[in-house]
Amino acid sequence: MTAPEDSSVPCHEISLRVSYGDTDKAGVVYYANYFRYFERGRTELLRSKGVSYRDLEIDHGIVMPVIEANCRYLAPCRYDDLVVVRSWISSLESASLSVRNDVFLQAGDDRSKVAEGFTRHAVLNALWRPTRIPEDIRRRLES
Repeated sequence: MTAPEDSSVPCHEISLRVSYGDTDKAGVVYYANYFRYFERGRTELLRSKGVSYRDLEIDHGIVMPVIEANCRYLAPCRYDDLVVVRSWISSLESASLSVRNDVFLQAGDDRSKVAEGFTRHAVLNALWRPTRIPEDIRRRLES
């Protein structure tokens, strides 16, 4: 599940600071919060391609619930750490898509990977039935 080394695969990165509320009693990021980081990375990845969840829901009547998720934890992050979330579309099917994510601890100029994972999303219409990704949206996601 490593990030694509091939520069032709477009990735998007966001930086965020670990908040106190993201951590557990042991002072490390609570495991489920990595999925929140994945969501923020995915949201900004789509936005960078001109696609927003709001527009999908309002203009196209589409929702994209998570139907599968996975995270592999490699090292802990703690309160106030700066992390970088790298996200990219790893699969684009007719009625689903998958986004992979790598989370890095940023310390000065050094980065170390602390987590990697993915989420898979169904594309559903207003009746919650699978539907094709609209062609204009597909073109943006493929770019």
